[in-house]
Amino acid sequence: MVEEAKSWFKENSTLIYFLIAQVIAIGAFAASGLAYMVKLETRVTIMEERGAAYTVGRMDEMKLKIAVLESQIEKNEDTIARVRELLLRDFGKSITK
Repeated sequence: MVEEAKSWFKENSTLIYFLIAQVIAIGAFAASGLAYMVKLETRVTIMEERGAAYTVGRMDEMKLKIAVLESQIEKNEDTIARVRELLLRDFGKSITK
């Protein structure tokens, strides 16, 4: 029985080497795929973290700009109200004369 197995291995050594090479190639492909998935997940995680910080920073800048614009609007509204009062007061004087 052992002798038959040895002779079978000798006769089919090319087939055995080919099968071993296929197993190695499939293993290398699987390892490469796993490494790619890990690398991709790492990139996604980094982008999520950096993107979140970037977005929060941009939102803070926008809030500051909005606050400045709101204060300018209030000042302009006050100025318009004063001009309107002056014009109406002057208009009222010209009507009574």
